[in-house]
Amino acid sequence: MPTRTPAALWAQQFRRSPESKTSLQHQIREMLVASILDGQLPPDSVLPSSRELAEQLGVARNTVVLAYQMLVEEGYLVSRERSGHFVNPGMLEGLHGVTVQQRVQQRVQQRVQQRVQQRVQQRVRQPEVVKPHDAAMPAPPSWKSRIVRPPSAQRNIVKPANWQNYAYPFIYGQFDQSLFPTNDWRECCLKALSIMEIRNWAPDLIERDDESLIQQIRTRVLPRRGVFAMPEEIIITNGCQQALYLVADLLCGRNTTVGFENPGYPDARNIFVNRNAQLLELPIDGEGIDPVRLRDSLARCDYVFVTPSHQCPTTATMPLARRQALLELAQQHDFVIIEDDYESENTFSGTPHPALKSLDTADRVIYVGSLSKTFAPGLRLGYVVGPQELVRELRALRRLMVRHPVAYIQRAFATFLALGHHDALLRRLAHAYKERARALMAALDAHLPEVRYVSIGGGASCWVQGPAWLDAARLADDAREAGILIEPGGVFFADEAGPSPWFRMGFSAIKLEKIEPGVRALAEVVRKQRPA
Repeated sequence: MPTRTPAALWAQQFRRSPESKTSLQHQIREMLVASILDGQLPPDSVLPSSRELAEQLGVARNTVVLAYQMLVEEGYLVSRERSGHFVNPGMLEGLHGVTVQQRVQQRVQQRVQQRVQQRVQQRVRQPEVVKPHDAAMPAPPSWKSRIVRPPSAQRNIVKPANWQNYAYPFIYGQFDQSLFPTNDWRECCLKALSIMEIRNWAPDLIERDDESLIQQIRTRVLPRRGVFAMPEEIIITNGCQQALYLVADLLCGRNTTVGFENPGYPDARNIFVNRNAQLLELPIDGEGIDPVRLRDSLARCDYVFVTPSHQCPTTATMPLARRQALLELAQQHDFVIIEDDYESENTFSGTPHPALKSLDTADRVIYVGSLSKTFAPGLRLGYVVGPQELVRELRALRRLMVRHPVAYIQRAFATFLALGHHDALLRRLAHAYKERARALMAALDAHLPEVRYVSIGGGASCWVQGPAWLDAARLADDAREAGILIEPGGVFFADEAGPSPWFRMGFSAIKLEKIEPGVRALAEVVRKQRPA
């Protein structure tokens, strides 16, 4: 006979959380499911009517009705005409041979274990175990000696996790929620969840990628960069970061020399070092590396890593003559170029600079691009374009790591590209970033005339050089206390022996109206450091 749940349970179980960001309907569903799986609502027990529960929770009756309907559809509840809603006794029957009662027992055991762990964490006094005097304590492994090259010891760009709480977040690589195309992205996600689409992305793709995304990249994304590739010459990755790691893992060893821009992208530098490559620093000027001047150094390289469209971190653009000279030297001295085109789409002229890969006629360039940096960095979508032989091995290597990036995200983003949402987003971002870049340069001229900066022609950051006496690392610490976030520039240089006057200011995450007051506040911090 069905059991009726005591009203006291609802008073205890259904506590509305004012801090929760989910809907009341979702909270009700979540609490009911937890009660069922934890065994507090036994099989075939009757739930209160929607009116009764709504009154107890202080919510609209329709909210409870919708929650009940969803749980019926999901199999947690059954609805019996003129009797009400009941916990489905057969919901978990037969699932991997586990009955409802067994699953309830498992839940109870889990809760007991959790309580024990909580007591240990709260340092509840436990009876001491008397050990023999000659009993030695077991020695844990020495992880410090076992980890050959600890990645945590490398110098990295550091950004506070709570950067959104700061008044003036001049940091790079984060997005402005007001510019995010919420409705467009939601539409694409819903399309990817249709029955026909689920059949395409739900299976394990093993080494393959979503064919529609590959097609969109080769027909909509790459042609804007002057690059043409066949499907078998493209592989999708979890952002540019994984792309670079795969390339380095496949191609680098102890006897490999990689030419690297100085200053340059710290994460790429750390990746190559982690794969035991020898780095040869290539100094840059206002136009990136100079292949003619660096001819002898380039001749010693197996690979050369460059960011020609927007050099990281200076944002300098390598001119056509230098690109052609670099390709000629690659052919003469048999080295391969790794082109990181991480910010190719962010140009204020409306026409992106042709990629170095577009000039390549001998498969001397491995091209790495990003799909999500301008859109939503958290999506982690990148790609590599290279010779078919190389891409085949990258796929085999990627399979050992993650098999493939999330197929659902690939399909949704393919739809985002196909419907023209990405092109529209790029136009909006170009306009917004152009306004912010102008505001930032004007504010620097007005409030910090003692600094120099690279004129911003694209991208989402500004490379700033302070006076010789300025310590940018100390400035960043003091600015953080004043609610201002900037990025010290020392980490971008190969050798950070002493204080550096360089720092980077991003403007993708800060509102236009915040830029001028933020620079004005930063100027006050700078003045406090000025020598007497």
